[in-house]
Amino acid sequence: MKKKLKNFLLPVLAIMVLSACQKDDNDDGGNEISISGFTEIELDPESFWNGSDGSGGFISGPVFFPNVFNPEWSSWSGFSVSNITDNETPGFMNQYSAFTGAGYDGNANYAVMYVSEFDQSNYIELTEEHAEAAFRGLFVTNNTYAALAMRDGDDFSKKFGGEDGNDADWFKLQITGYKNGDLLEGKVVEFYLADYRFEDNSQNYIVDTWEWVDLSELSEADKLKFSLSSSDMGDWGMNTPAYFCIGRIEVE
Repeated sequence: MKKKLKNFLLPVLAIMVLSACQKDDNDDGGNEISISGFTEIELDPESFWNGSDGSGGFISGPVFFPNVFNPEWSSWSGFSVSNITDNETPGFMNQYSAFTGAGYDGNANYAVMYVSEFDQSNYIELTEEHAEAAFRGLFVTNNTYAALAMRDGDDFSKKFGGEDGNDADWFKLQITGYKNGDLLEGKVVEFYLADYRFEDNSQNYIVDTWEWVDLSELSEADKLKFSLSSSDMGDWGMNTPAYFCIGRIEVE
């Protein structure tokens, strides 16, 4: 798999100046919809941006996406942007791939999120210009590294369902909202990226398409925090790779 990183990204302040919101037609209620679709980020084919330029994140449409990059270890957390299409190669070296093999709705680019327990990069927030707008929803899917670890198992993660398919495994995304720094109590959106809790094993699934997550419950929020949890836990925490992908975010 070819992975090329093009060192084109400007510092985040310059991106803030240059980035423009993508706009759809109005929705049925007459509200203007602004989109984060990651088309502002220019990538070579089959490549990714992972924050190695030290910019600390990027803006797409009305939303800021943080990134923490550690040059000592060449590691990152928060958000990267990718157009990798390899959804067949297992393992950590394929961490920048969406399990769909493509971005949302014909777009090559998508965001990859690695949710770290050790820093504060597990969020997105509206830019100052759009602080009074409302999150409408987002399209998400599994990351290939995580999906294949759940489907087949690996050196660190169990095969979901176990050998007979009867283990009630699951992998869940949880989104909480904040307004002006305060938690919106009692308002949480949950979405299962994989679910093997069904009595009929034929209903078990690992998400492999772009799926809409309605954020109307969090419409008051100007900041969203993400967390991942799994039935596959070990002595050091979650064994399932803590990744998922976002294809598009809509704000009205």
